[in-house]
Amino acid sequence: MTEKHSSSAWQRTRMIVLWLVIPLLLGILLSMLVPRPIVGLIYLDREIYPETANNYVAQITYARQHSEVRAVVLIVDSPGGTVVDTEAVYQELERLRQTKPVIASVESLAASGAYYLIAGTDYIYAKPSSDVGNIGVVGLLPESPTVYEGVIASGPYKQWGASSDTVLRQMDVLKQGFYQVVKLGRGNALRAGPEVLLRGQIWPGNEAQRMGLIDELGSRSQAIEKAAGMARISHYQVADMRVQAGLPPLPEPFFLFRTAEGAVTPRPNDSSLYLLYVPPSDGRLP
Repeated sequence: MTEKHSSSAWQRTRMIVLWLVIPLLLGILLSMLVPRPIVGLIYLDREIYPETANNYVAQITYARQHSEVRAVVLIVDSPGGTVVDTEAVYQELERLRQTKPVIASVESLAASGAYYLIAGTDYIYAKPSSDVGNIGVVGLLPESPTVYEGVIASGPYKQWGASSDTVLRQMDVLKQGFYQVVKLGRGNALRAGPEVLLRGQIWPGNEAQRMGLIDELGSRSQAIEKAAGMARISHYQVADMRVQAGLPPLPEPFFLFRTAEGAVTPRPNDSSLYLLYVPPSDGRLP
């Protein structure tokens, strides 16, 4: 009777242990099969022109299309770039923000087109000494209509595409569009009007916070934690989206300030319109 009772107790204990262990093992197995959530990092640390813009767009697309990427942090250190390429990256960031939080962390510089990109993100961090702003447009005016011997053109602006007056009007339209992007993105946090913002000034991070151009003074790690919190994830991993997407390394910085021979120029090397911070005329790079 005692042996029968002991055997029955052992069987019950074994069943209890199995009922406890099996779900635990299944949980461990499932956790190994399900990828850990990712906070993706995208380094916006070059000028924005076709090659870098394509790379940024590919990273943003990867983050948007992969469910394990639950939030994105933009690590920003850029003077901006061309108008059309900046707009292309901005549009893709807006698509990403429809499904996942996007946080910006400014390192040294978020100027002109770089600020254009982060103005609409969900939260912006910068350091007290970061340079933020330079809202506006810069460009080179076309030359006056000139007749060159041996060059035949069907109209006075065929070679340059527009008159100086037309380019100036276009610049004003782009400038107002830039302000609307900032106004829409920053919303009620913005505490400065167009008469201040459109002067093209750059402000240090603490002043940018006072004006509502950024949300908080903080570090990259704080931005990552903020992104994870907004995505409601824990036990996450941090991954470089360029590496995850298998993209090639980005080209060397300051492409727009170098001649074909590699010399540094004091202004963009092509006549166009830019959302770009142009360094001082002594040739120092931003």
